[in-house]
Amino acid sequence: MTDETGLRAELIETCRKMNRLGINKGTSGNVSVRHGEGFLISPTGVDYDALRPELIVQVRFDGSFDGDVLPSSEWRLHRDILRERDDLGAIVHTHSTHATALAIMGLDIPAIHYSIAAAGGPDIRCAAYATFGTQELADAVLAALRDRRACLLAHHGVVAAHVSMAKALSLAVTVEELAKQYILCRGMGVPPALAEAEIMTVVGKYQSYGQQPARLHS
Repeated sequence: MTDETGLRAELIETCRKMNRLGINKGTSGNVSVRHGEGFLISPTGVDYDALRPELIVQVRFDGSFDGDVLPSSEWRLHRDILRERDDLGAIVHTHSTHATALAIMGLDIPAIHYSIAAAGGPDIRCAAYATFGTQELADAVLAALRDRRACLLAHHGVVAAHVSMAKALSLAVTVEELAKQYILCRGMGVPPALAEAEIMTVVGKYQSYGQQPARLHS
């Protein structure tokens, strides 16, 4: 579904699903999707189980919006990513446990597993700390996402972006799994990393990975 009604329903389900998956709790995360002259985004402070389509906020790229329902406090980072990155269509922001633990330590995730290629390159960077909801945080995230689709936010959480909400959510799950693996490996020593050339080979292979004939999707 790509109409506005469908996107609003999918956004609500994405919010609820990231909590069901255990990569977020309460109302701490947020979700957005490109739409019209801006984007749709989850509102601030509303329990996901109480979300209704009319509570999803349409925000324009100039930051304006209609109505009295306030968008997520992180609307600036969503706005800047979608405005600057034409290759991305949706964003999932979570506070998943293991990835946030690495973010607290200010650590990047190296290429310990080939699945890191899903984020677009040989590492997942940790953005510099800035207060939540600020333009400074949006700037830091945009820099950490250069040539990438995911990053950590120091002392904060995770941003995962992709062409759709489903793919962005899947990437957020991958980031959390990589973070958990990295923490486990560090307990046994310094984890070896795959060569950058190999990761970029996998990045290329991911362009067609999982594609089935159209008849299997009908």
